[in-house]
Amino acid sequence: MKKISTAFAVALGVAALAACSQSPQEQAADNIEENAEAVSENLEEAADDASNDLMEANLENTADAVEEAGESAADATREGADADGNTVN
Repeated sequence: MKKISTAFAVALGVAALAACSQSPQEQAADNIEENAEAVSENLEEAADDASNDLMEANLENTADAVEEAGESAADATREGADADGNTVN
């Protein structure tokens, strides 16, 4: 848990520095990805502690699905912004 907290703090600091020059859509997309990665990491940690192989496999598959969904949502957020910075309907 301490490892996750440290990694999250470092990622948050890097994201804060990178956010200075990003559009709101890019910041939102980055937040979506970071949140999905955090959830995915927590699921993977739970999988490591699982009491049986089936539970471990299910948690790992869920972690992968969460990360993929986060990436897709972030991509949609990025691609949905037009040249004016407004979202396309």
